[in-house]
Amino acid sequence: MPEIKWKIKNIRDQIAVIDGKLTPNIVLKNARYLHSMFKKWMTGNIWVYGDRIVYVGEEMPQNLEDTEIIDVAGKTIVPGYIEPHVHPYQLYNPHSFAEFAAQTGTTTFLSDNMSFVLTLKNKKAFSIIEQLNKLPFSFYWWGRFDSQTELEHEEEFFSNESVLEWLDRHDVLLGGELTGWPKLLRGDDQMLYWIQAAKHKGKKIEGHFPGASERTLVKMRLLGADGDHEAMTVDEVINRIQHGIKVTLRHSSIRPDLPNLLKGILEKELNIFDHLMMTTDGATPGFYQDGIMDKCIQVALDVGVNPIDAYQMASYNVARYYNMASLHGMIATGRFATINILKDEFTPQPESVLSKGVWLKRDGEQVYTFPEVDWSIIDDLNLDFELNDDDFQFSMPIGIELVNDVITKPFSAKISSHKRELPLGKEESYLMLVDRHGKWRVNTIIRGFDTHVKGFASSYSNTGDIILIGKSIADMKQAFNEIKKINGGIVLVENSEVIASLPLAIAGTMYDGKVEQVIAVEAKLKEALRERGYRHTDAIYTLFFLQSTHLPYIRLTPRGIFDVMKNTVMLPSVMR
Repeated sequence: MPEIKWKIKNIRDQIAVIDGKLTPNIVLKNARYLHSMFKKWMTGNIWVYGDRIVYVGEEMPQNLEDTEIIDVAGKTIVPGYIEPHVHPYQLYNPHSFAEFAAQTGTTTFLSDNMSFVLTLKNKKAFSIIEQLNKLPFSFYWWGRFDSQTELEHEEEFFSNESVLEWLDRHDVLLGGELTGWPKLLRGDDQMLYWIQAAKHKGKKIEGHFPGASERTLVKMRLLGADGDHEAMTVDEVINRIQHGIKVTLRHSSIRPDLPNLLKGILEKELNIFDHLMMTTDGATPGFYQDGIMDKCIQVALDVGVNPIDAYQMASYNVARYYNMASLHGMIATGRFATINILKDEFTPQPESVLSKGVWLKRDGEQVYTFPEVDWSIIDDLNLDFELNDDDFQFSMPIGIELVNDVITKPFSAKISSHKRELPLGKEESYLMLVDRHGKWRVNTIIRGFDTHVKGFASSYSNTGDIILIGKSIADMKQAFNEIKKINGGIVLVENSEVIASLPLAIAGTMYDGKVEQVIAVEAKLKEALRERGYRHTDAIYTLFFLQSTHLPYIRLTPRGIFDVMKNTVMLPSVMR
């Protein structure tokens, strides 16, 4: 459960506002607002003192000295939006993404802790979180149980002590997502113990069950899963609801499923909107040009969902499910003063945003800049080694074929290992995963990524290790050297010339700057890749999921080329 933020003096002062002994800081007068429990539009006056709503109703304060009074007649007022499933490191970083999101009305995140677990000891991770908690924004977190790949010595990252330290935090509201659920079904009692520990602390367990059969869903519910965000069809939504699993509908850059799911729910006249939430599931930057949760609400409105249901799915439903409705998701007495002022209920992008009593946006303009976070706590990417000719040996008989953005399958690779270049126009390229500390490498062939990429390197990956792709070993080597120069990032090299570069100075995985900036740089990189034959939807997702063993069928992992279905290493990594 979230920690109550107010000390005794704070509460006594709030009571004094009601008694007229102190003045509220802000009064929104003549507000037409959504009452989330009545599920109706109501009219009244909203009093704000500090970061809290102290009154909502017909009365005006007795004492209005120094109070900012805003007549919002003709406007529509809704709770700040909550994104319940955030991966806050998809090139952007938690600080920059929060500042960007707030301008669109999304002022609360439930965020993945994976990046922190893989790069930092808990003490340092928690110190960054404490910095984020000082912002006029609400951060909550997941507690991961697995890496979603095959790490050497995974137990060092996901030790019992480390996992339980995360679960002990008041701002960690859920365990998961359960990308490692096959381990659980195979009898992993350590993961089951963590699930039970989370549930004993009142936290939810989020699944990750794409394409799961009814039998699998039943087993996962018995093992402790409370919710899932992977339904891709209406029947899959129904199947989850049937077994008491809460459903978060997804709308992301490679899975924009929300319109069809909502249309199907309406067509079948399913009265389940009180049990639904929505998420963008850590989309890559460009997807957010036209909004975040406001975008999801707009999708819902456009397909005919009742406006109140649309807003509840992005606010109250989330708050109630995660046991945080005493603080979030409602315009009612005692909640955080986190409020979106809209033109009307059919226009979810807010004109003004109040978050924890602080104006972030007024009349369409940003009026508050988030204080900076000290990222120096995270060590720089230090690639203090060279790649030599011996590293570029490609004699493995098995290659990885890219079926779509994220699904792969094996194929028989018949490329001579001594070739310094592969022919342009063909779908085969060299592929390497290199340990960020230079201890090991995995070499193979990838088919279906491109036709004309000569040298490509990325420190953005599931594990933070280095991915190299290309048809020219010389250009691949230079691309690697370029990301060394910029302390991490994604670089495209052609004929010794840098064609595109996206610097990721925070740990080699996150952009140190505004989301608007990374959107522009990402767009140039993606366009350069499309010009060179990348034919899928989102190359950034492809990079991230090459290592992800919760997806079929073959993956590039620190342990080697991994067969997901057989749960075995097909070809091991090579020590350098």
